[in-house]
Amino acid sequence: MITLTESAIGQVKRVIGEQAASYVGIRVGVEGGGCSGFQYTLKLEQASREGDDVVQVEGFQLLVDPQSMVYLDGTEIDYVETLQAAGFRFNNPNVTGSCGCGESFQV
Repeated sequence: MITLTESAIGQVKRVIGEQAASYVGIRVGVEGGGCSGFQYTLKLEQASREGDDVVQVEGFQLLVDPQSMVYLDGTEIDYVETLQAAGFRFNNPNVTGSCGCGESFQV
């Protein structure tokens, strides 16, 4: 299961609310790439796909394909704003290492 902090929930609601099109939620995924082998993906979705894990989160859906769930199970997603940057941060207990920039990971 994947969870979102209140800060992440608020940010997702804000972004969905700003869109001209209608979205049911966000898709969280993992794809090959980056220095360490895998990187996270986030995108708005208008519908779920067959086989998706679907989690209802305060007015929107969190959608995850089965292949990504293998790597994301137990992950907490936070939204952090600092003077230097703002963005979603993944606290993934399955990660065994990451690159220096923090953009990719390995399991």
